[in-house]
Amino acid sequence: MDRYRERFRWTCTLIVMAMLTRPVQLVAQNVIATRLQHAAQFLAAGNKERAEDELQSVLRASPEEYRALDLLGVIRVLQHRESDAEDLFRQVVQIKPDFASGHAHLGLLYWQTNRPEEAVAQLREAVRLDRARTDASAALVQIWRDQARAASKTGDSSMAMARLIDARKLAPKNADVQFEFGMAALQMSLWEDAIVAFRQTLQLRKDDPMAVWGLGRAFMGQSKFEESRQQFARYIALRPDDSAGHCALGMALAALERSAEARTQFEQSIALTPQQIESSFRLGLLDLDSNDLNAAAKNLRLVLERDPKHAGALAALGRVEFEQKHYPEAVDLLQRAIASDDSLGVAHYYLGLTYARMGRKVESGQELQKATELGHKEAEKQRTIFKILDPASASDSNGQPQKLPPR
Repeated sequence: MDRYRERFRWTCTLIVMAMLTRPVQLVAQNVIATRLQHAAQFLAAGNKERAEDELQSVLRASPEEYRALDLLGVIRVLQHRESDAEDLFRQVVQIKPDFASGHAHLGLLYWQTNRPEEAVAQLREAVRLDRARTDASAALVQIWRDQARAASKTGDSSMAMARLIDARKLAPKNADVQFEFGMAALQMSLWEDAIVAFRQTLQLRKDDPMAVWGLGRAFMGQSKFEESRQQFARYIALRPDDSAGHCALGMALAALERSAEARTQFEQSIALTPQQIESSFRLGLLDLDSNDLNAAAKNLRLVLERDPKHAGALAALGRVEFEQKHYPEAVDLLQRAIASDDSLGVAHYYLGLTYARMGRKVESGQELQKATELGHKEAEKQRTIFKILDPASASDSNGQPQKLPPR
């Protein structure tokens, strides 16, 4: 509560100072105008008592003087009398609906008192009436960012994205908003939108490591492996001791069939963080691709010692057993992989092949059909990825991050 009140105090002080530097559309000799200016000066100086004396004098002469009511509401907020402040601000917007300050203050008060939806309505109106209301726009952006984070935690990616779209429209030069939008786009596999956001983040905040990382992940999502490699190389130049960065660079290199360089990165990743298993898994896949079955089995079993339900490692070790013609062992491992992740097409495919070698034709056909269906679904998913930006924003998107390649 104190944190929000301090923000309110800060924004209100700015508004009060603005009253002293902009015309208030009152004749200088006018007594009300003079008292309002005096009240603003006292309030800016932190003298709430003298400010209220001036405002009460104005209100005795003109009970519906909305500027006096607005400033009195500010005083009530600073006095921790939020209920009285709300009554005053509501009077202001009823008397003068097009007075941006009243809507801004009411919205800030709602935000301060944990009523974000009501706050959004008032703050939106304040910004609509006066685009220069940076206090209102900053509060709106923060509310939307908070809502996006809350939505992400509950798995509601669409809601998170919607809130960040609003924030991004209002604050396109806010690096945090651009980055968070990019991360939300990654979660939804909206590679193009994510790349645009991360590029804009990097224009605003050069060499932001996590934006570079996000850009690399987006390119990976679009199978643009060389672009991905460049970004992950840039990332580990910024963070050379990050084992995840070396692993990601290794994955991009492996996708480019630069196996020796990929192996070096995976080994560096393991050297930095021996307990992490992703690089061991990726080394196992390199060994499998080069038909070094013993080395592959060693790396994959190391993964399973630490994570017995690692679907990728189970499937890959099942492939090792298949290649060695150990069909019962292959069936066991591939079935365990499917139990961990039924969407893993490679596990269904090799289980189908294994069943065929064992003469179990019906089961083989079922598994191979399942693998084919999963392949079609993945292709269709890639074809139907859509942009959820408004058309004006979408038309100039040129970009791509999130998930690393599937296990």
